[in-house]
Amino acid sequence: MRKIVITGGAGFAGSHIVDEVCRRFPSSKVVVLDKMTYAGDFRNISHHVFSNRVQLLVGDVTDLDLCRRVVKGADLVIHAAAESHVDNSFGNSLEFTRTNVLGTHSLVEACRQEKVKKIIHVSTDEVYGQIMSGAASEDEVLRPTNPYSSSKAAAEMILQGYVQSYHEPIVIIRANNLYGIRQFPEKIIPRFISHLLTERRLPLHGNGSYRRHYLSAVDFAEAVVFVAEHGAVGEVYNIGTTEEYTNLEVAELISNAFGKDSSELIDFVPDRPFNDGRYSVSWEKLQAMGWSPRHSLHTDIPLLVDWYRNNFERYSELFGPVLVRERMELESDTFTTALVEQRPSPFGPLDS
Repeated sequence: MRKIVITGGAGFAGSHIVDEVCRRFPSSKVVVLDKMTYAGDFRNISHHVFSNRVQLLVGDVTDLDLCRRVVKGADLVIHAAAESHVDNSFGNSLEFTRTNVLGTHSLVEACRQEKVKKIIHVSTDEVYGQIMSGAASEDEVLRPTNPYSSSKAAAEMILQGYVQSYHEPIVIIRANNLYGIRQFPEKIIPRFISHLLTERRLPLHGNGSYRRHYLSAVDFAEAVVFVAEHGAVGEVYNIGTTEEYTNLEVAELISNAFGKDSSELIDFVPDRPFNDGRYSVSWEKLQAMGWSPRHSLHTDIPLLVDWYRNNFERYSELFGPVLVRERMELESDTFTTALVEQRPSPFGPLDS
């Protein structure tokens, strides 16, 4: 491929896609279009930019003229740009519609006009709504339950219209919750790690029984590129994992990594206006094509803790200094511990 465009490539999921695209297509020109909101971070892709491997363009996907200029000559466009924080969608739903719906429409129209050869649209398993038992296959009816998932479902409807009316070469992917390094600490895993690094307590919606599947961002990025190479135009592919945990179990995993008892750290906080009890997708379709996840949240948690500890300066304005226990040898051979003052959480209820 001569040119690959990745929208939202400076964000968490997008930056992992950038890593994988650069690895798999070493001779391709890679262009990132990112609005650089709070969730975008230049440091996520700076090593690619400084090595002239990736070109970063700052702009909004709702700008049709900009999108046309960016995708001109592209063989592949991966659309990962989105507003994704569910809690924010309850208080700022119009922005979610603008970015996720109008932005997707603008981008696909630009791709149509510039005759892009393939478009991968990153959707979410939340468009299926609450799945309390079993798993949703790709042909399930969409039943979104919050402004975020509704905006993603609406974007999919526009794309389906382009497939039918214009025969646009679009492939849709719907993935489980992602985890990994570089995730902004509004999501449950990086937020809980950040709380424990700064001696804060862990806030849980309701009674902590909500269940989610957790997919490594590395596995996800590999699946995106796999679909780009092998996915059929007009198809939808679920990207999933068997790693399913309640929010309470996630809190326990993270607390254990710090050598702490989660029962002594958790505060149960008021719930969202509506909170899906469980999401689950069947990914047999993609598995039959040869893809399967390789990572496990259970084994990756210590690696995540190490990364956030070593890179905590990124989030120091949100949480204050990281808690550092410095062993200072005194004349009596005892040790003292330097602690930072405990601060309230900078966020409201977490997004799982």
